[in-house]
Amino acid sequence: MRVLHVTSEVFPFSRSGGLGDVLGALPAVQGLLGAQVSVLSPWYGSLAGTPEQIWAGDVAAVGPVRVGEIRQDGVRFLFLGLPEFEREGLYHPDDVWRFCAFGRTALPVLRALNEIPDVLHGHDWQAGLVVAHAHEAGWRSVYTVHNLQYQGRWNLAEARNWSGLGPEWLTHEGAEFYGDLNLMKAGLIAADHVTTVSPQYAREITTQQYGEGLEGVLLRLTLEGRLSGIINGLDQERWNPRTDPDVPVYSDLAGKAAATQALRTEFGLDQAPILGIVSRLADQKGMDLLIEALPRLVHDWNVVVLGGGDPLLTAALEGWAQHPHVSFAQGMNEALAHRIYAGSDAFAMPSRFEPCGLSQMIAMRYGTLPVVRETGGLVDTVPPDVGFRFGPATPQALVEACQEAHAAFEDRTGWAERVARGMALDFSWDGPARDYLALYERVLKA
Repeated sequence: MRVLHVTSEVFPFSRSGGLGDVLGALPAVQGLLGAQVSVLSPWYGSLAGTPEQIWAGDVAAVGPVRVGEIRQDGVRFLFLGLPEFEREGLYHPDDVWRFCAFGRTALPVLRALNEIPDVLHGHDWQAGLVVAHAHEAGWRSVYTVHNLQYQGRWNLAEARNWSGLGPEWLTHEGAEFYGDLNLMKAGLIAADHVTTVSPQYAREITTQQYGEGLEGVLLRLTLEGRLSGIINGLDQERWNPRTDPDVPVYSDLAGKAAATQALRTEFGLDQAPILGIVSRLADQKGMDLLIEALPRLVHDWNVVVLGGGDPLLTAALEGWAQHPHVSFAQGMNEALAHRIYAGSDAFAMPSRFEPCGLSQMIAMRYGTLPVVRETGGLVDTVPPDVGFRFGPATPQALVEACQEAHAAFEDRTGWAERVARGMALDFSWDGPARDYLALYERVLKA
C-alpha cells in the first residue's frame, strides 16, 4: 500500500510540538509493517536538514516550485519548496495564504513526480486544502484533526482566489464558515474518513463545549460512520528511561531515586515530593488553574515548571519562582524536559481540553504518576489505578487531586505498585500504526 502523509511539520526536520513528533514516528512504523510511505511537508528556510533537489518547475498561478528529498528510516520525505516558505521559522501571521499556495500546488507536483498514493493522509488545517483537491481528483483520503482549535480561517473575500477551489466549495455546504474560508472544514468534508487523536476527543468534538463551531459537521460525520479516534503512540527510543542519555538510567522505582535526587540538587529543593510540569503556558493547558492552585500546592509539593507562551502566565510563574518550593525554567529545553519527567514524583496536566497529549504517557514511562483533568486523550491513557484524575476545570479540583496524590505518595508500597503498573503500559506506535493501516484498507474497499 502506498501511503502519503501531508503535514506542516515533521521531526527531526521541522517541529513546533506534538504534530511534528507524530509525523516523525508513525510513518516509519507503518513502513516496518509493510506499507510504502512518503511524507510531504514544506521546504522551510529554516529546515533542519539538506534535502537533495529532485524536481523543479513552474506551477500555474503559483510560480517556481522545487522539491527536495531525504530518505530516512525507510520513509521518503518530500519537501515542497515555494517562495512563501523561504523565510526563517515555521509559522507566521499570513499562514492561511501560505498554506493555500502549498495546498493548490501539492497535487500538480505529486503528479509530476509520479507520486500517486493509494491513500493520502492529511494532518490538521494546513493539509485541509490538499485533501479537498485530492477529493476533486478522485484520490482516497484520511484526514486527522490533531487540535480542532486551530482551523486555518481567513475572510472569504480575499481567500476565495487563493484556494484554487471551485465555487461549489465556497458555500456553507463547503469550506465557508461564518464568512471565512475554513481549511479545517475543507478537509473534514472532503476526506473519506476523519480521525482524531483519541477516542474520547472524537466524542467530545461533536459537542458544543469542544466542537469549536464545527460540532454540527463532526456530528454528521459520526452519524455517517466517518469519524473515529486513534490514540497517538510514543517514540519508544526517544523516551526511554533505560537508555536516556539525559538522565541517570533506570528501569524501576528504586533506580529512579537517582534521577529524583539529581533534579532536587539541580533546583535546590528540599525533601518534599516533586510535582513536575512541562507545558506550553496557555489557558488550554490549564496553566492559569495551576497558578491559582499554587498557594495550596506548595504546602505538600515542590513544583517544577518548564514552559513558555503566554506572557502573563510567564510573569506570574517568574514571581512564584521566588518561593522556595517553586522552580520555573522559561522556554523549551529538551534535556531539561527529560530530567523533569524522570526526576518528578508526579506530573500535573490540568488541561481544559487535550486531544491526545504525550506528556502523561512520557511521565508514566518514566515512573512519574500523572495528575490530569478528565478530558480527551487523558481519559484514554491514564488508568485510575495509576494516575489521579479530576473533573471540573477549577483550581480547587486540581488541589484536591494533588492532595489525593500526596496521600497516596505517603503509602510507599501502594505508590510503588502504581508506578510499576504505569511503567508497564504499552504506548508504542505499533498498535496505532496497525489501526491506521486497517482504516486505509477500509477506505480503499468502501
